[in-house]
Amino acid sequence: MSTDTPADAPTDSVPERYLAVQRSDEFAGLRRTLRGFVFPMTIAFFLWYALYVILSAYARDFMSTRLFNSNVNVALVFGLLQFVSTFLIAWVYSRYADRKIDPVADKIRDELSGGDS
Repeated sequence: MSTDTPADAPTDSVPERYLAVQRSDEFAGLRRTLRGFVFPMTIAFFLWYALYVILSAYARDFMSTRLFNSNVNVALVFGLLQFVSTFLIAWVYSRYADRKIDPVADKIRDELSGGDS
């Protein structure tokens, strides 16, 4: 049994190719782009949610203020806006990823899988 590598076998192993991609400037830029969106958006949403919780705990009179001469109060509107903001963030991220993240990720994936063929 021969231990020689076949002539058509890639010269570097798959783990080495993945490590090379991880070390590339293009991948570092992709990570920077992703983090540039995710971290600020996460902080903004956390602060928005914390505001809701803090107002609910310490500003009960304000949160119980009725709106529109009905049973709808500020707390209910803030609670519903939590859902709206969650869906809005998901939509904005989807558009951001389509424009900024996916093209670079696709290019990196194509380059990486191109070595297998």
